[in-house]
Parts: sequence; C-alpha cells; structure tokens
Amino acid sequence: MFDIGFYMGVNEIKNQLCEGHKIEKEYLSKRFEELRDGTPVIYNIETTNACNMKCKMCPRTTMMTRRIETIDRDIFLKIIDQIEPHPEEKWTQWENFVQKEYGITKEGMSENHFFLYVIPRVLQLHGYGDPLLDKNMPEYIGMLTARGIPSYFSCNPSNINIDKTIQMFENGLSYIKYSIESTDDSRHKEIRGQVSNFTAGCRKILQLLELKAKRNCRTTIVITMLDLNRRRQKEEFESLRELFNGLDVYIYLKSEDQQWYRKDYHGTCSIHWSEFCKHPWMSMTIKSNGEAVMCMEDFNNEIVLGDARNESLYDIWNGEKYRKFRQNHFDLAPQIKCTQQCDMKLIGHFT
Repeated sequence: MFDIGFYMGVNEIKNQLCEGHKIEKEYLSKRFEELRDGTPVIYNIETTNACNMKCKMCPRTTMMTRRIETIDRDIFLKIIDQIEPHPEEKWTQWENFVQKEYGITKEGMSENHFFLYVIPRVLQLHGYGDPLLDKNMPEYIGMLTARGIPSYFSCNPSNINIDKTIQMFENGLSYIKYSIESTDDSRHKEIRGQVSNFTAGCRKILQLLELKAKRNCRTTIVITMLDLNRRRQKEEFESLRELFNGLDVYIYLKSEDQQWYRKDYHGTCSIHWSEFCKHPWMSMTIKSNGEAVMCMEDFNNEIVLGDARNESLYDIWNGEKYRKFRQNHFDLAPQIKCTQQCDMKLIGHFT
C-alpha cells in the first residue's frame, strides 16, 4: 500500500515541476509536510530475505551482505495491528483520479494498470527473498484477510508447493505474481540461476489454475516477464503470452527496476519509475529483521529509520530520522543510497 491521499494531493505540484516550473525548496518542503498523513502506510513487509535463486539482475546475488532472516511471527502481528486498509470512499476517489490523470481504466492489464490499481491497495509481502520459503505465509495471509487488508507477493514458480499455495488461496490471498523470464529452460537458468526451472514451474501454475477454478478461489494469478533488453525479448514475451492465452491470468511485460545495478539503462515504461520519488512521504518498508527502512530497494538496510520491534510505526514515521531523510531528498545529500544507487529521480532534482 501507499498513501493515495498524498499521491493525489501532490499531483498538481508534480505536473508543474514536470513542465519545468521552478518552485522554492522551502515551499515544497512545507507543502509536502502539510500533505503527508501522520498515520503511516506500509508499502511492504519483507517476511524473509531467504532466496535460492541467483538472478543476474538482482543486487541480492552479488551485493547483499546482511544476515538471512525471517521475520518473527509476533513482530509481524504487531505490525499489521497498526495498519488499516484504505476506506472504500477514498479508494473510489483514487480510481476516479487515475482515470482522469493517466487515462487508465479499471478494466485493464498492463504494467501501469497493476501499479495504479493493485499496488496502492495491497500489502506486499516480498522484498529481497522468496515468500514461498516462509512457512508462516498461509497464516499471515489469513491474518491480513481477517483485518480486511488485501495481500500480494511476487515469487519464483520453481518454489511452488501446490498444497501450501492452495491454502494461501483459500485464506484469501489477493494476488500472487510468478516471474518467468523465458519459455526455454536453458535461457531461464541463465537469468534466474540453476535452481530455476521453467517447464516444472509452468506445469505447477497450470495445475494451480485448475484447482483455483474447482475451489472457486478469488486469488488473481499474475504472470510477468522482465524486459531485460535481451535479444528477442518481445518474441519471448509473445511466446509466454501465447502459452497462457485464454487462461485466467493477469499477464504483462514489466520494465526492469534499478538498471543502475547492471549499468545498462534502457529506459522504462513505468509511471512509477518515471516520476519523482514520493516514498519518504507516502510509505514505509519493514525488513525481515523488523527494521523500518526507506523503501524495499534498500537491499542492505543502509538507511534504517526505526525498529518495529521496539518502536511504534507512528513514532518511526513522525520521528527525527524520517524528518532528516525527507530533507535529504530535497538536498540531494551525497551520502545516502538514494542519490547513488537508484534510477528514480529525487524531488531535489526539480528544485
């Protein structure tokens, strides 16, 4: 989830900045703080940073040095007891805003449709790990469903356990995304590592689709392929789409996040990665050790803004560390990860 109220509130300013208008930093800082809700919104909880893949496009493979951990069950429960879903009235306002501002209707299936209609509403349960390796995931899904909070995570098809996945479906999982990078096993292993297996993973997804229909589960199965700027990328995606043609899936080609890592910037079709970063004012990320960090892209927890194990989310969100971090985005502080290891522009680039 993220704070859709802040996103809508800052939209006019965003448009002015994108049109080249210069606005004083002091005014923007004050205005952003006026628009920021004092109640924190959680973008994602990384329930585990364990992963058995060796994906060539992921900093986790070569740069992540933090300890492998799975979040404590009591900490997870403590966190979700402090958050609430968006009220339906506010969500209706958001949908109207999206259709007017971006021209994207509710009935769609694309990268930007997913970002605008799914991501703001769901609590994401992934980070730099595969949630399928967390044995508590079915229970966590049930906890969120009981609180009216939609849930979603992205994972690797090779790790699918049919019984466990169906349990998550029946416990109310809203969306599950399977990342498939090629319809050829050898190429898939080149990208995701030797543990990955396209053929076996695809077979399991097809089995899940049959079981989902038989049991009348409402979980949306999402299939994505990353646009890694590979030769025959479009042909590969068309092959994948043809494989799932006519089936009950949400499928799209996804722009690659954080292209700085591979030093191969080839552009993006994503609204999210094309606009300035709003995360310091609209969302918080909790990592597998309970630390609150700037966003899910902080793979080594370099900017820790609080600790959910012994602090309330409210106190973290409104504390001095967050205040300073927001100011760093205006100042383009050279010592922070955001100015050196992120493709997204900071608000300071426009002032």
